[in-house]
Amino acid sequence: MIKTAILLADGFEEIEALTVVDVLRRAGIICDMTSIVEDKEVRGAHDIKVVADKNLDAIDDSYQMVILPGGMPGATNLRDNEKVIELVQKFDRDENKFVAAICAAPIVLAKAGISTGRYVTSYPGFEEEFKDAHYEEDLVVVDGHLITARGPATALAFAYAIVNSLGVDSQGLKDSMLYEMLLAQCR
Repeated sequence: MIKTAILLADGFEEIEALTVVDVLRRAGIICDMTSIVEDKEVRGAHDIKVVADKNLDAIDDSYQMVILPGGMPGATNLRDNEKVIELVQKFDRDENKFVAAICAAPIVLAKAGISTGRYVTSYPGFEEEFKDAHYEEDLVVVDGHLITARGPATALAFAYAIVNSLGVDSQGLKDSMLYEMLLAQCR
């Protein structure tokens, strides 16, 4: 069974976090909502309270991916938590594990030193954080086992990229969730 953990800090972007959780669970992938603080109740950037499944200390080697949603001050709360930095670095060192970050959360990757020399993206305005990286303006950027995305509107594309990176085909989900129809209508 594939296991992932999405890290929730007060001020997380609800669309980015909950869309990913929903899509991964639909794909049959375990996605544990994980509070980075002792309290399992976490408040999003738009005052939506979520009760996490686990706390950060429960994330062990059985997980294949750690996912970081953006939002403010959620992304800075993730960035300023040393346990989060250590976990991201640990996952990045393991070629069988993945790290994913969306919106402002790639600032965690910069602080952890894992974006250097890699292709990344983020919410517009954070480009200066990635002077040592190859910054792209694509909606989703996959560089090996590192996945980044732009922001709230890219949450579905980000989630599908995560599903595909974990070796599960997202096409059936895209079809059943009318994602392809949406894209066709926008062309």
